[in-house]
Amino acid sequence: MDDIDVLRYSAFDDGGRGGNPAGVVLDARGLTEQRMQQIAAEVGYSETAFLVERPGDRHHRIRYFSPVAEVGFCGHATIATAVALAERDGTGELLLTAPVGDVAVDTRTEGGRVAATLTSVAPAVREADEGDLATVLGALGWDAAELDPDLPPRIANAGNDHLVLAAATRRRLAELDYDREALGALMAERDWTTVHLVWRGEDGEFHARDPFPPGGVYEDPATGAAAAAFGAYLRALGAVEPPARITIHQGEDMGRPSRLLVDIPAGATSGIAVTGSAVPITG
Repeated sequence: MDDIDVLRYSAFDDGGRGGNPAGVVLDARGLTEQRMQQIAAEVGYSETAFLVERPGDRHHRIRYFSPVAEVGFCGHATIATAVALAERDGTGELLLTAPVGDVAVDTRTEGGRVAATLTSVAPAVREADEGDLATVLGALGWDAAELDPDLPPRIANAGNDHLVLAAATRRRLAELDYDREALGALMAERDWTTVHLVWRGEDGEFHARDPFPPGGVYEDPATGAAAAAFGAYLRALGAVEPPARITIHQGEDMGRPSRLLVDIPAGATSGIAVTGSAVPITG
């Protein structure tokens, strides 16, 4: 890729295992949109982040590209970028101005590693269209009776839209085999980034899977943007009593275990905080 330095990290890893790979370009000044899209396609990860401008000290403008299109916000690539910046410049507070707005990030050292916490833009949650829901269930091969009645379908947004569907059993979540063309077409039409499939365990533990066909990826192993949106969803439904922390386990069923910590403050428009780390990908 010419002289472009692309760093590679796996974000939201679970004790050094799994996580979601992201590309990071710490100096993308002067790169055209077409070139960034080309680099993201060559890297081949679900997203690559590009720091395209530095308006001030510890303030960067960031853009995200999947292999096929630009994405307004990406959580795991944000965490990967924050860890890369902390390793280069030292830990502390960052401000990343994304296409969806300003995302504050705090980095610090915990247990000999850099941990990063992003705080999303103001979230919103709305009803899901019944026709769209029927199409999604058909594409997934799920029956409405297999959903958790206490966690109804909603569209949740903490930077971009995600359809949240809660399975009634862990087994239903584990058996993911969907019609990629049908689901991808609807998601592209509705501008949903992922469909956030979840199952509620015990004591604030959730398991999740995220089909991501609009980005050219069958499934995302760790999705920070969806985790933030899900935190807002739980708050809007009254399913948690803020301030609350939940843990999302993702990627287990695809062999890439990932762990996302989600802090949910009070206040309907308060941003949701998502914490994780990232490990360099070598070789």
